[in-house]
Amino acid sequence: MVAPWTAWVLTLFPTMFPGPLGESLAGAALKKGIWRLETVDIRGFAGDKHRSVDDTPFGGGPGMVLRADVLARSVDGIAADAGPETPIFYLGPRGRPFDQPLARSLAEGVGVVLLCGRFEGIDERLLEARPIEEVSLGDFVLSGGEPAALAIIDTVVRLLPGVTGDPRSVADDSFERGLLEYPQYTRPREWEGRTVPEVLLSGHHERISEWRREQAERTTRTRRPDLWERYVGTRDGTR
Repeated sequence: MVAPWTAWVLTLFPTMFPGPLGESLAGAALKKGIWRLETVDIRGFAGDKHRSVDDTPFGGGPGMVLRADVLARSVDGIAADAGPETPIFYLGPRGRPFDQPLARSLAEGVGVVLLCGRFEGIDERLLEARPIEEVSLGDFVLSGGEPAALAIIDTVVRLLPGVTGDPRSVADDSFERGLLEYPQYTRPREWEGRTVPEVLLSGHHERISEWRREQAERTTRTRRPDLWERYVGTRDGTR
């Protein structure tokens, strides 16, 4: 039997999980065994009775730094269970931006190991000594890696087969084709003097598809010029 896609989370706060991942689509899929969540308390790998995991930074400065020796024991323990084909990500602001193509790549694999930092970060030597890639949600700083881990897992889980009721809902998402999603409408047909675009009421599937593509392109061009430039380059074969 093939093991389900698994997220291993190394954290100082395991009670933060599953959190929102236990609700809605992700929660239902977790209960069905479509995917698996393993949370590991980093403090369990500390070597003293106080379960110390951090210390003051060499060179001075505020805050505390997570120790390389403690983190290495936790990473090595999980890596043995996860296997060499499972990527290990440290969630930090210096990392590679997490995006939809990376999420889809993870969904096609066996799982992911997510190391959640805290305080001033982790000892740099761990990143040098272990096959860990640093990944970031964006150009901002969180109190710790746990919210980022929740977001990454949710993003990947909804791409797994059997999680969403209609696979087309995933295929039309923002970023899936390099564009932002087109506008959506539902009942009532008229609300506060605003009506639904007539083309969506026409029943003409080809015209509806064309309208949605045009809207997606216009929205991307005006709201995310960076995405639009990348999309045009890919479409024209220049990238």
